[in-house]
Parts: sequence; C-alpha cells; structure tokens
Amino acid sequence: MEFRPKKKLGFGLMRLPQNDLNDSANVDVEQVCRMVDLFLERGFTYFDTAWMYNGFNSENVARMALVERHPRDSFTLATKLHAGFIETLEDRDKIFNEQLRKTGAGYFDYYLIHGIEESMIGKYEDLKCFDWLLEKKKAGLVRHCGFSFHDTPELLDRILNDHPEMEFVQLQINYLDWESEWIRSRECYEMATRHGKPVIVMEPVKGGTLAKIPEEAEDLFRKQEPDMSIPSWAIRFVASLDNVMVVLSGMSNMEQMDDNTSYMKEFKPLSEEETQLCFKAAQIINSKIAVPCTACHYCTEGCPMNIAIPEYFSLYNEDMREDLEEKGWTINFTNYDILASKRGKASDCIGCGQCEGVCPQHLPIIELLKDVKEHFEY
Repeated sequence: MEFRPKKKLGFGLMRLPQNDLNDSANVDVEQVCRMVDLFLERGFTYFDTAWMYNGFNSENVARMALVERHPRDSFTLATKLHAGFIETLEDRDKIFNEQLRKTGAGYFDYYLIHGIEESMIGKYEDLKCFDWLLEKKKAGLVRHCGFSFHDTPELLDRILNDHPEMEFVQLQINYLDWESEWIRSRECYEMATRHGKPVIVMEPVKGGTLAKIPEEAEDLFRKQEPDMSIPSWAIRFVASLDNVMVVLSGMSNMEQMDDNTSYMKEFKPLSEEETQLCFKAAQIINSKIAVPCTACHYCTEGCPMNIAIPEYFSLYNEDMREDLEEKGWTINFTNYDILASKRGKASDCIGCGQCEGVCPQHLPIIELLKDVKEHFEY
C-alpha cells in the first residue's frame, strides 16, 4: 500500500464510544464495528491507536472491530511507543510484542515514537528508540517510521536533523492553535515541511473545542455554508494544507463518522476567503476560552484522586462563556455535582503534579483546578 493514503481522513481510536462514561476502557464495540465498516465503505483506510488509549483497551478494540473483520490489505494501522511506559531496553520489545498480540495485526503500517517533548527526548535517546524502530522496520514488523510531537519548532528541527530517517511527523494543528504562541502549530508545520516530512494532524477539532464554539463564531460559518457542520470547518482547514497526508479525527459516534466521511469523500480544499473565516472564528473563540484543554485524558490515567480533570475543564469553559452575573446559575453546577459524586472533586487535588508532567498542552492543571473548585464548590 502507498505511503500516503488516498484519502486524508483518519479514524483516531482514542475517543471511542463508551458503555460507561466513567470507565474509558468499557468501549461500545458494536458501535465501533459499524463505524469501522462505514469508514472503509466510503474509501478511507487509516486507523490510529496507541498503547494507553481508552484505558489501554483501544488496541484490543482495533483487533475486534477491524483486524478480525476485514482483510489486512484493506486498511493501514498505526500505533505508538510512549516514554511513560518504558524504563529499560527490554521494555520496548515487551510493549511492542504485546501490541502485536492485542491488535492481531501481524505488522504495523505506521509506528510512532509517541508525544516527544523536551522532557522525554532524553529517555528516547538513552533507550535508543529511534534505532530500535528502524530495526523493526528492517524486520518487516513496521512499514513506516515516524513520531508524534508536542513542543517547539526548534526542538523539532533538532530531532529531524538528528534522525532524518524518520519518514513523517504527527503534529497538533488546528485553526485555533495555528498562531498560538504556546502550541506554535504553523511554525511546527512549516519546520516539518522544510525537512520534507509529510504531516499527520492530531487534534484538528481540539478535543471537541472547535465543535461547540461561541454563537458569534458559529454565525460566521453558518452564513458562509449553512449546510456544513461546525466541526467540518476545523477538519477541512487542516486537510487543505498541502503537506498534510492524514487528518485524524477521534470520532465518538456514528453521527460524527457519517458527517466527517460525507464531506471528506471528495474533499475540496478551503478557499482563501474560507481560510480567513477560520482565523476570524479563532479570534472570537480565543477571547472566550478559559482552559485550552483537548480532553486527551493523559492526565487522568495516573491521578491518585481519580479527578475528572478534562470533564471539569469542559464544564468550566462552558460557564466562562456565559453571562453568570445575569444567570447566576447554570446546569453545569448540577453536572459538576453528579460527576463529583462518582469521581474526585477539584478540591481533592493533592498537587502531586502527575497530571502536569504528562499534559501535551503543558497546562498548569493544579492551579486551574483551584479555579474550578472556586467556581463550582463555593
């Protein structure tokens, strides 16, 4: 199969539909099967999973919904090795062999060194992960080698100079982060392009942030194309970039799958006018968003107090868009209490810092939870 998929949309198996919203590993496999079938039926082939997704169950779901039900040459599968789960040279193979077992795939079309940032690159280098990945490719267990990245364009430049054998880069890109001083999406994209590395896009809808946007921003899009969904603008924005080979969408239900595949089947890039509309929407959204969380849930897997961090930030963001002086109360106070009855409250945070150490957005989570506590608990 060719290196670049013929269609740009990829199915990210990270935010899968769940039977129990309090248990990310309890996936609605039956619905995922229907989603996989529709995805393939409409000509899309790229699936992306990882060791820790959906409470370490995503790779199992990939086997049940995809590998065991469709010919191996009808799709491409990507998975990843994360620094948080390896301490020795032997750990690399332990995880890789278990990934082969869990997915049943036989080999991986794309394999990524996962979530590289300054704090992780030393471990990846010490454990010779780049050389190890090339050995897997030579053995026929990996077809294409790359890495996902959450840091500065300067670090990206250094890595690509040190490891030109890497074939692609996965980056967080969306119209909200395009000119962000922190994420620096545009600069990272341009750096990868300068090195001749095709880009896979993650977080194009920023964990759902760009699916539910302020009314003022939504009106811009509705006036331009009344029949297009709001998330479609985010997906099409990044898919319009020339050097993007795949846009990953973490679709959580059949409705999202149907919508995304409907307009990406015969993809038409945005015009310059439409691109500028996205930037206008970004200005509006940025003026109203309180916590730029993408709900990746990396922070929750090891939280000793079982705090629903992304969910609390989502509720908090919604309330920060409201005129609370006028309303005084929103349904999110009740939603917070319901969630807190099953999980740790924001005030239960002990400040251990585990969450901040793994947050790809580098958010000051401990301080932000104090804001959530002040808002919802008092």
